[in-house]
Amino acid sequence: MSKLQLLRDVLATYERHGWRLRGVLLTTETRKEVGAGLLDYEIKESAVDALWFSRPSHHNREAWELRLLAETQYALFETFEAEETEERRADVMLEMEARLREYANRD
Repeated sequence: MSKLQLLRDVLATYERHGWRLRGVLLTTETRKEVGAGLLDYEIKESAVDALWFSRPSHHNREAWELRLLAETQYALFETFEAEETEERRADVMLEMEARLREYANRD
Protein backbone atom coordinates (compact mmCIF):
# COMPACT_ATOMS: atom_id res chain seq x y z
CA MET A 1 0.00 0.00 0.00
CA SER A 2 1.35 3.44 -0.85
CA LYS A 3 2.06 5.95 1.92
CA LEU A 4 -0.54 8.28 0.41
CA GLN A 5 -3.28 5.64 0.57
CA LEU A 6 -2.20 4.62 4.06
CA LEU A 7 -2.36 8.27 5.13
CA ARG A 8 -5.87 8.63 3.72
CA ASP A 9 -7.02 5.45 5.46
CA VAL A 10 -5.58 6.47 8.84
CA LEU A 11 -7.07 9.97 8.58
CA ALA A 12 -10.50 8.57 7.70
CA THR A 13 -10.44 6.12 10.60
CA TYR A 14 -9.39 8.68 13.18
CA GLU A 15 -11.83 11.33 11.94
CA ARG A 16 -14.66 8.78 12.09
CA HIS A 17 -13.90 8.35 15.80
CA GLY A 18 -13.76 12.06 16.59
CA TRP A 19 -10.01 12.63 16.44
CA ARG A 20 -8.56 15.79 14.90
CA LEU A 21 -5.24 15.83 13.04
CA ARG A 22 -2.92 18.18 14.93
CA GLY A 23 0.56 17.48 13.59
CA VAL A 24 2.47 15.61 10.94
CA LEU A 25 5.92 14.03 11.18
CA LEU A 26 7.35 12.86 7.86
CA THR A 27 10.64 11.62 6.49
CA THR A 28 12.01 13.54 3.52
CA GLU A 29 11.06 10.68 1.19
CA THR A 30 7.45 10.47 2.40
CA ARG A 31 7.07 14.24 2.35
CA LYS A 32 7.89 14.23 -1.35
CA GLU A 33 5.23 11.55 -1.92
CA VAL A 34 2.36 12.91 0.18
CA GLY A 35 3.27 16.43 1.27
CA ALA A 36 1.07 18.22 -1.27
CA GLY A 37 -1.98 16.54 0.26
CA LEU A 38 -1.19 18.07 3.66
CA LEU A 39 -0.85 21.74 2.75
CA ASP A 40 -3.11 22.79 5.64
CA TYR A 41 -0.74 21.28 8.21
CA GLU A 42 2.74 22.10 9.38
CA ILE A 43 4.95 19.17 8.51
CA LYS A 44 7.88 18.48 10.80
CA GLU A 45 10.80 16.57 9.31
CA SER A 46 11.38 13.38 11.23
CA ALA A 47 13.18 10.04 11.14
CA VAL A 48 9.76 8.31 11.13
CA ASP A 49 6.36 8.95 9.57
CA ALA A 50 3.70 9.65 12.18
CA LEU A 51 0.56 11.66 12.80
CA TRP A 52 -0.52 13.54 15.94
CA PHE A 53 -4.23 13.41 16.76
CA SER A 54 -6.23 14.84 19.64
CA ARG A 55 -9.78 14.85 20.97
CA PRO A 56 -11.59 15.75 24.19
CA SER A 57 -11.39 13.09 26.89
CA HIS A 58 -13.09 12.37 30.21
CA HIS A 59 -12.98 14.70 33.21
CA ASN A 60 -11.98 17.84 31.31
CA ARG A 61 -8.88 16.21 29.85
CA GLU A 62 -7.54 16.12 26.31
CA ALA A 63 -6.37 12.88 24.70
CA TRP A 64 -3.44 12.86 22.31
CA GLU A 65 -2.31 9.98 20.17
CA LEU A 66 0.85 9.66 18.09
CA ARG A 67 0.13 7.15 15.31
CA LEU A 68 2.95 5.55 13.34
CA LEU A 69 2.22 5.83 9.62
CA ALA A 70 2.85 2.19 8.74
CA GLU A 71 0.77 -0.81 7.80
CA THR A 72 1.51 -2.34 11.19
CA GLN A 73 -0.70 -0.36 13.55
CA TYR A 74 1.16 1.23 16.44
CA ALA A 75 0.33 4.31 18.47
CA LEU A 76 1.24 5.97 21.74
CA PHE A 77 -1.48 7.58 23.86
CA GLU A 78 -1.46 10.25 26.56
CA THR A 79 -4.04 12.46 28.24
CA PHE A 80 -3.45 15.93 29.56
CA GLU A 81 -5.36 17.92 32.15
CA ALA A 82 -6.86 21.21 30.98
CA GLU A 83 -4.51 23.20 33.19
CA GLU A 84 -1.39 21.28 32.05
CA THR A 85 1.36 23.73 31.08
CA GLU A 86 2.42 23.93 27.44
CA GLU A 87 5.98 23.21 28.56
CA ARG A 88 4.91 19.97 30.26
CA ARG A 89 2.87 18.94 27.21
CA ALA A 90 5.80 19.64 24.90
CA ASP A 91 8.15 17.57 27.07
CA VAL A 92 5.76 14.61 27.12
CA MET A 93 5.15 14.85 23.38
CA LEU A 94 8.91 14.93 22.62
CA GLU A 95 9.31 11.85 24.80
CA MET A 96 6.51 10.11 22.89
CA GLU A 97 8.18 10.96 19.57
CA ALA A 98 11.46 9.48 20.86
CA ARG A 99 9.69 6.28 21.98
CA LEU A 100 8.00 5.99 18.58
CA ARG A 101 11.34 6.40 16.75
CA GLU A 102 12.84 3.74 19.01
CA TYR A 103 9.97 1.36 18.22
CA ALA A 104 10.15 2.03 14.46
CA ASN A 105 13.93 1.53 14.35
CA ARG A 106 14.15 -1.53 16.62
CA ASP A 107 15.26 -3.89 13.83
